[in-house]
Amino acid sequence: MESLMSDEFLALLVSTDLSIPVIQILLLLVISTLTLLFGRVKLALMTNYLFALYWGYFLNRDLMMEMASDSQVYTFVYFGVGLLVAILAGVGFLAHKD
Repeated sequence: MESLMSDEFLALLVSTDLSIPVIQILLLLVISTLTLLFGRVKLALMTNYLFALYWGYFLNRDLMMEMASDSQVYTFVYFGVGLLVAILAGVGFLAHKD
């Protein structure tokens, strides 16, 4: 049974199309590299998370709206939870343990 699930998951991964503009990938690479070179690991993590949230929500919003055509609540919940995670991560990164 386990191999069947992994075969289905592998088939899903193989059949999934992902389209991210190259300029955005290069921008993320440059920003992440610079922040890591300057020792700002938390800023690099937040930058990567926000890029992933942007790519997952804004670039695929049409697909998400099509999949949840009856109710747009799910798309707003997806973005709201993602934004909440970003805010909580930002607060956590700003908190100092002395």
